[in-house]
This record gives sequence, C-alpha cells and structure tokens, in this order.
Amino acid sequence: MLDLTKFTTERRNPDSMNLDEMTSLEIVTLMNNEDKKVPEAISTILPEIALLVDKTAKAFEEGGRLVYMGAGTSGRLGVLDASECPPTYGVDPDMVVGLIAGGDRALRFPIEGAEDSKELGKEDLIKINLTNKDVVVGIAASGRTPYVIGGLEYAKEIGAYTAAIACNKNTAIGQTADLALEAEAGPEILTGSTRLKSGTTQKLILNMITTASMVRIGKAYQNLMVDVQQSNEKLQRRAENIVIEATGIEREEARTYIDKASGSVKLAIVMVLTGKDVNVAKDLLSRNKGHVKACIKK
Repeated sequence: MLDLTKFTTERRNPDSMNLDEMTSLEIVTLMNNEDKKVPEAISTILPEIALLVDKTAKAFEEGGRLVYMGAGTSGRLGVLDASECPPTYGVDPDMVVGLIAGGDRALRFPIEGAEDSKELGKEDLIKINLTNKDVVVGIAASGRTPYVIGGLEYAKEIGAYTAAIACNKNTAIGQTADLALEAEAGPEILTGSTRLKSGTTQKLILNMITTASMVRIGKAYQNLMVDVQQSNEKLQRRAENIVIEATGIEREEARTYIDKASGSVKLAIVMVLTGKDVNVAKDLLSRNKGHVKACIKK
C-alpha cells in the first residue's frame, strides 16, 4: 500500500493546524507567508533549470520539441504553459506540447485512474510521434505519478532527453529522468492540496523553462517579445509599441513597417535598424537564426 505520509507535500503543516478557526485575513496572510517559501525553494535548483533550458534551446534549434507530461494540476499547468507559447513567441503549436493524463477532457473533469497507468503515458508519447530530438519533462508534485514515469521511461528508451519536476526530494520521477528538478517548499496549509504551493512552484519553473529557452533561440530583442502574434486589437497596439521601443520611430511609421513585413514585428525592426528592404532584412534574419541583435551588428 502506498504510504503518502513520506511525501512532504502530503504532510500536515504545523502552522495551519487551526486553519478552520482562522479569520479570512488570517488564512490569506498565512497563505501569503507560505507562498514566500516557493522562490526560496526554486533558488536551490537554478543550475538544474538552466541546464534544462540549454537542452531545450538546443532541441528547438535542431527541430525538436518540448513535451510536458502530467496528471491533474501538474498536467493542467503543462498544457497552460504550452498553449501560451504560440501567441507569445509566434511558434508552431506543435513546438511545445502539453499532455495530461486522460486527454483534453481531464482539463476540466477528473478522469478516474488515468494517472495510475504507465502504459497510457507511453501511448500518449507514441501518438505524438516522439523522437530522440525531443525533450520530455514529467511534472508531478508527489514525484511518483505512474503516467509520468511510464512516459519518461519510454522517452529514454528512444533516446529523448528527459527531466522531471517534483515538489519532493529523491522522487521516483527524478530517479527515472536524466535530470531531476526537485524544489521542496514544504507542506501545504490545506493538507495534500498540491494546487497551492506545489502548483505555484511548478508554474514558476515552467515559466523559466519556456521563457529562457525562447530568448535563447532569438524570440526576444533586448527584453521585447519580437515574435508576438497580432491576433486582436490589443496585440496590434503591442506590436506597434514594440517596434517604437526598439527603433524610436513614430506609431504611424511603425505600422507601415509592420505591414511591409507582412505582420512580422521582428522583420520590421530589422528593416528599420538596418535600413534594408524587406527581402534583405529577411535574409539577414535567416542567416542569423532569427536573432535581431546579430542582424544589426553586421
């Protein structure tokens, strides 16, 4: 029988033993104080996170993908991070993939037994045609989810690089993967409710992985998101603002350049800063693998 008490994420928090007697202000104050422990826990594994960023960026440059796998809250966070990459960085939806035990329905409803199947983890990776160019990141607060372990085992079999994100130490998924990212922020104020500190821990780590990886492959100029997609009016204004910030030109001129660049903010910036026409600027970006700063230094 599985002994959950050995997991920090399942233990009782001594500071919340009278949680049911607290006022609303006392509860949220306690939660705020507990949440402050999250970045401290993450700070202990920054070198490991940086290594995963390096592996992911290299995979992207070689045509590989980043694949997240998880169940419940962990799976939902992976799907969320993956789904935000196309509009933010202009990448193909298949470049960062989020898999959740039980499929898309599990995003809204619990799917009984899905997380307990190692075979299902393997099957989901087979369905997306996983290759040895890809990076697979298993996410599980407890660090023991069979669905994740099954996926990591299969990924290693075919030669994909693997990493595991957990909120306990010395976990099963950490021991299965090539790289363990284990950030332990302590017991939850509501015992076992790992959507709290554990979920926050995972979300911050996922933010780091995709943001840093995308920056490394040229998706930023200075601190501007130069591959943002203009799918609504707000993003159209943001695109104009980015060109204005990067080049110093006026809004009307910024819009003219963006239109000349067929909506590409990055291309518009290179055109302005180099004085080149759209075809030459496009060639510059191609030769410099999408890095704006490398183009304007030529």
